Amino acid sequence: MLQWRSPAYRAIANSKSREMVFSSRLYSVLLLIVAVFSCAIITLFAPLLANIQHHHPQCLQKPILPSVRNINTRMGIIREGGPILLPSLKGGASSATTTVPTSTGVEAARSDMSAFFDGLFNSGGLGSTPTNNRIGKLDVSPMGIGTWAWGNQLIWGYDVSMDTELQEVFKLCVSKGVNLFDTGDSYGTGSLEGQSEKLLGRFISGLPDKRRNDIKVATKLASYPWRVTSGQFVSAAEASKRRLKGSLAIGQLHWPVSNYAPWQERALWDGLVEMYEKEVVKEVGVSNYGPKSMKRIQRYLSSRGTPLASNQVQYSLLSRRNDCKEANDECGVSTIAYSPLCLGLLTGRYNESYLPKSAVRRQLFKQLLPKAKPLLQELEAVAASRRKTMSQVSINWCMAKGCIPIPGAKNKAQAIENLGALGWKLTPGEVDALDLAAEKANVETVQNIFMTS
Repeated sequence: MLQWRSPAYRAIANSKSREMVFSSRLYSVLLLIVAVFSCAIITLFAPLLANIQHHHPQCLQKPILPSVRNINTRMGIIREGGPILLPSLKGGASSATTTVPTSTGVEAARSDMSAFFDGLFNSGGLGSTPTNNRIGKLDVSPMGIGTWAWGNQLIWGYDVSMDTELQEVFKLCVSKGVNLFDTGDSYGTGSLEGQSEKLLGRFISGLPDKRRNDIKVATKLASYPWRVTSGQFVSAAEASKRRLKGSLAIGQLHWPVSNYAPWQERALWDGLVEMYEKEVVKEVGVSNYGPKSMKRIQRYLSSRGTPLASNQVQYSLLSRRNDCKEANDECGVSTIAYSPLCLGLLTGRYNESYLPKSAVRRQLFKQLLPKAKPLLQELEAVAASRRKTMSQVSINWCMAKGCIPIPGAKNKAQAIENLGALGWKLTPGEVDALDLAAEKANVETVQNIFMTS
């Protein structure tokens, strides 16, 4: 046994003393780091939480602690072994509930922490910065924004009084990493001719140079019967570019004419070639082209040295055009999915007793809603399990299929909800469950009248 006076004992004692001093100092440094980090987190996220509280007070009802199985999200309130309150298929507040199984121990703590941060960063559209896709040579966000409602009165009830909020919608989307905006020269007619393009041009011009140059506008040029020469089609693209104040990246043929005016087709195709050669646009695309007709125009454009960058088709859980997607993939053409929410039917806000005001949408929903119930129920279940909205799941499903969805947003609330589709991914199992539900429902929305085979 070592004596306390012996050299060996003193050496050990000195060594232990140094270790204790070092450990004490290290512990103090770690505590300081944790304190500084905590202060930084509070400083960084206080404005974020305030913003959530302002726009979505239900997200931050107390208590909201990761250590307690009582997490409030934009979807409603989730309590251990209790109900999930969801947006109702009946419209307005929901009385329907779903039970969440109880977790225990470490599993519960991990689940709570994950849900807390997932809700903090992604709920209500505050998703992480998206990873970009490509359309031709262009880098674009995995989701774009469609601006049909930014000028259309018949379907969407546009009014110029909406312009101020539309600009806020635009700024919010850009601030969250969205750089693809889809429009059309027919989005606004009569005194509102080209209104959607004009608004986009005005909004983009108000951005700083660096941010402005990153925006990619894709416009659809209408196949009007008076556009019978390639020159007229190029002139239409140049007019759109002027309305957009120069911000035109992709020129798209809005619809094919082969079903009713085949004699006009070649002139429009040549117009795409010429606008590409003259650098009026950086890329060209088409819309409403089925697999066969897409391959036909792709071959023609290729023979003229013009690559076909995109094909925009109606693609959603109620319009699963996998034939178009597969053909596009085969030809190296990006698939842009318009109406990913099926004009709002997949948001879960409507049912047979609560229908849209628009006569066109109301009639369509009357036909689709009764048969679509099984799909909507599965969509609601997946949304509940992921603590997302039905809209966010529907849009994310499109991205999981390899498409670039372009949901519309005519107010800030819709924009925030759509942005919540970014920053996370459905699992393969969830995608399969939604596919199966869509197959069982055996219902499909009306296809565009100009869509070809």
